[in-house]
Amino acid sequence: MTQTLSARSRAVRISPTSWSAARGLAAGAVVAGPLFLGAGIVQGLTRDGFDFSRNAISQLALGEAGWIQTVNFLIAGALLIVGAAGLRRALGGGVGGTWGPALTGVFGVSFWAAAAFPVDAGAGFPAGAPDTTVISGHGSVHMLAGMVGYLALCAVFVVLARPLAARGHRGWAVASRLVPIAVLAGFMASAASVLAFTTAAGLGLVWLAAVTARLVAVPAGR
Repeated sequence: MTQTLSARSRAVRISPTSWSAARGLAAGAVVAGPLFLGAGIVQGLTRDGFDFSRNAISQLALGEAGWIQTVNFLIAGALLIVGAAGLRRALGGGVGGTWGPALTGVFGVSFWAAAAFPVDAGAGFPAGAPDTTVISGHGSVHMLAGMVGYLALCAVFVVLARPLAARGHRGWAVASRLVPIAVLAGFMASAASVLAFTTAAGLGLVWLAAVTARLVAVPAGR
């Protein structure tokens, strides 16, 4: 009860101008995931040789038109980092208000790392490329960045459950603790199904957008 009242009192003390600024910045985390996924889906449907059942969205950064996906990574990373700053202002402090934004920033940086270190070719993409039998150095860094980034994202959902509950969104808080299980399950199934990996990654991005939008809809206590 004390923590709930404390969270609400911090939010109420935010001036209208500061709250508007926080919401504007947090919008970065709201649009980052849908924009990234939308751009990836369009590319996947239009690039020769790409098959969502065989290829990961990261592979779209390969080939002549690969620069589009590289830019997609960079923009998504920037939006996530800006969104993290907005969340920090909106939540004001506490475990969720400190670690949620910080880990969201880590997630954003992982997109920049993924852009700088592309994944290896394979599974028929780019069209005509042979399957990679040995993971390259840049491919290893790409995979590590993805692993760290999505582990950070799963942690974001867990720590944001507290401010969600404090604002009376208990159903959202429960879901925010369950979504990481689904995301991790999809990642664990990636060896058998690339589509499971893509679905899990997409779920994480969409849930971050939804949770951020919910938290900054109105200040707590209103």
